[in-house]
Amino acid sequence: MKRLILLFIVFFNVSIFAQSKEYSIIVKDIETQLPIENAMVVIMKTKQVLLSNEEGKVTFMLTGASNVQTSETNYESLTTRWIALKENEFVVYLKNKKNRLTEIVVSKESPQKILQKIVSNSVEKLTMPYRLKVYVREYFMLDDKYSYYNDGLVNFQFSGNRKKATTTLLVEQNRSYGLLEADVSADLKGYNLNNIMENYSNLDYFEPILDSKAKKEYDFIVKGFPGNKDYYVMSITPLDKSKKEMDSFEVIYDHKKKIIIEFTCALIPAKPVETEEKPDVGSKNITRSFIKVKYRIDGSDYYLLSSNEEIAYNLILKDKVKNIQVRNSFITTNFNKQKFTYNESDVFKEKTLFNKKNKILTNYWDVSGFTATDKEKEIISSLDYKL
Repeated sequence: MKRLILLFIVFFNVSIFAQSKEYSIIVKDIETQLPIENAMVVIMKTKQVLLSNEEGKVTFMLTGASNVQTSETNYESLTTRWIALKENEFVVYLKNKKNRLTEIVVSKESPQKILQKIVSNSVEKLTMPYRLKVYVREYFMLDDKYSYYNDGLVNFQFSGNRKKATTTLLVEQNRSYGLLEADVSADLKGYNLNNIMENYSNLDYFEPILDSKAKKEYDFIVKGFPGNKDYYVMSITPLDKSKKEMDSFEVIYDHKKKIIIEFTCALIPAKPVETEEKPDVGSKNITRSFIKVKYRIDGSDYYLLSSNEEIAYNLILKDKVKNIQVRNSFITTNFNKQKFTYNESDVFKEKTLFNKKNKILTNYWDVSGFTATDKEKEIISSLDYKL
């Protein structure tokens, strides 16, 4: 009987230990005490990759113990031992590298030529073929009110040659809901998921500044990157910001491997021209456009890690102006070199998850690698009665 009791105690303790527990980490700037958004947190035991939200927070489930690596391009990386992480909502402080002085990099080759080589080489170096499991999320706002929400767990199969990737999309799970009583379906402007992912692989965003004529319209400046001698930062800004709307770019790249680590693209609107003419009905006046894309190097593998896109525009109607805003986020939850098998009928051929019937098998958003902010949780919790 004593042996049976002892065995029961052992099995009970093992069972308790084996249960997954939820942990939270908040990433902050050590000097400003402000949260750091889009910091990459790697749980070393499971290799799970998480990105911090605008509150600097990540949440994850874990059985047992694991050290954690935290990094962000502009900060010094930090590995934290598990013994310090047992406290929930543990704060990880990173040191900013941007406070260090950087020098302009002088090269015999023009910065635009350098950029052309970096873009070409990055496209070629992206692992091919491969598949990504990606958590996709989109918020839609109409006249400053959240009006629609969708997210999903999807698989992208990348194929083709290294210079021109194409994708096949399979949707595992998704949910799509209106947040207002009124029907706003006619105003929805969802992203074409295949197109946007192909753009990230083919780096089509750089086409306007790779043309030789762009040298007359843009200023190209290359600087060293604080804290990492292998990285350079290239800033590309319009020379004349008054004539027309143009994009500005910042590209962080490994100048030894000649591959892009991260890039941002932001629209600089043209200065308004005083005119008595009314804008055409149906025209769109873009007021904001912002893209931030990160790639990951993991050994010999090089692939998309995450992206955030925002666009806002005014839609001109006969009797009023509608303000429309869309925020879209991608985060890679799994990378695999093996192709998945599927039937042609399984392929998702629509442009956006707005058009996909809801399919919820698990709480996939809890393991998405991206933690919702308090405001986002409030929005999502309003959907509970619909689930």
